[in-house]
Amino acid sequence: MREMKDCGIAWVQEIPLSWNIMPNKYLMFKLKNVCPVYNGEDILSLTMKGVIVRDLDAGGKMPSSFDGYQRISAGNLLMCLFDIDVTPRCVGLVKQNGLTSPAYSQFVLRENANAAFYCYYYTMLDMDKTLLHLAKNLRHSLTEDQLGAIPAIVPPLDEQQRIADFLDDKCAKIDALTADIQSQIDTLEQYKRSVITEAVTKGLNPGATMKDSGVKWIGTMPSLWNCIRGKYILTYVQKPIREDDGVVTCFRDGEVTLRTNRREDGFTMADKEIGYQGIDVGDLVVHGMDGFAGAIGISDSRGKASPVLNVLDTKQNKRYIMYYLRSMAYGDVFVAMATGIRVRSCDLRWNKLSELLYPVPSLQEQQEIVEYIDSMIDKANAVIADKQGQLATLDEYKKSLIYEYVTGKKEVTA
Repeated sequence: MREMKDCGIAWVQEIPLSWNIMPNKYLMFKLKNVCPVYNGEDILSLTMKGVIVRDLDAGGKMPSSFDGYQRISAGNLLMCLFDIDVTPRCVGLVKQNGLTSPAYSQFVLRENANAAFYCYYYTMLDMDKTLLHLAKNLRHSLTEDQLGAIPAIVPPLDEQQRIADFLDDKCAKIDALTADIQSQIDTLEQYKRSVITEAVTKGLNPGATMKDSGVKWIGTMPSLWNCIRGKYILTYVQKPIREDDGVVTCFRDGEVTLRTNRREDGFTMADKEIGYQGIDVGDLVVHGMDGFAGAIGISDSRGKASPVLNVLDTKQNKRYIMYYLRSMAYGDVFVAMATGIRVRSCDLRWNKLSELLYPVPSLQEQQEIVEYIDSMIDKANAVIADKQGQLATLDEYKKSLIYEYVTGKKEVTA
């Protein structure tokens, strides 16, 4: 067993006796090489998957020009030293030359430091946001001097390389397994959507006589069903609020609940509660701005909500109507109906919902469809939960593996 010593660094504790400690500034230095004019170089981004080439055709926020971006070189470290509290990954190893945002910091490793090893070291710290307590300004940022003063462990250079090579191999296998499990989850999520769409537009009887619905996104439907405009089966309601009402919102996963039940992002807070309305348990709710993304559900809470939420009543089965509207969201029907240049122009206010055509089977068949969808989704969710547990286990294993070998608790033999 290796002889160990206390290194004096709280997040490392013991290290092998032959390892050293020194400030980070003696291991790397910052380099900024501005590219005045963009000439088609690869644009690189810092992500959870490392420093990767950005797909410029994928959309998202884009600068008007890449002039003034900085050149980064393979073998260096790229760090995000601002907003480290919310940035998913703040360090990555540059594996090819290219350009990146001038907001990032590029570091060149000195002769006593292996870039891959220190990428793992700072990834270890980033996983738990260990250095966040040092970033005390509003942007939760570290200066170059602050980073330079942070003590770091220094194994012998050849051991740094062995550790990096070992972790490259092990982490690649974990990442491959993680990607496979995530692919299975994505497939199950898509399966849930297809179950909903098939059931609310085709019914449950594969032998039923079909007819043309006259609606493009429905296609054929059972001949005994009718297509009815929303204004004839839905009622737009506005209820008074009570003094003790909490704020309810509709999330993109379809949950309609009190904001206090979900401590996360995903909704917009209004500056003032102007025009707020009451919502009761069991109300059908369609988010007027986020409905296109699936923010359609049945409220599980009594409360008050922004007027951007459509609160609806119906003599039809509310869950059936909910599932039908979600099927439209999943099929990008609402996006196709958008009149503006932004997705946010998919305004689903009552005037649009009331003019949509809804396939309407009998109430008994609606109930059967809802029970079938609920059952299939419950089964799929159980499998998804199990696979998400596997992902959490793999993530913890990867974190533990990096910590144990980067800090020398476990040894990579030559």
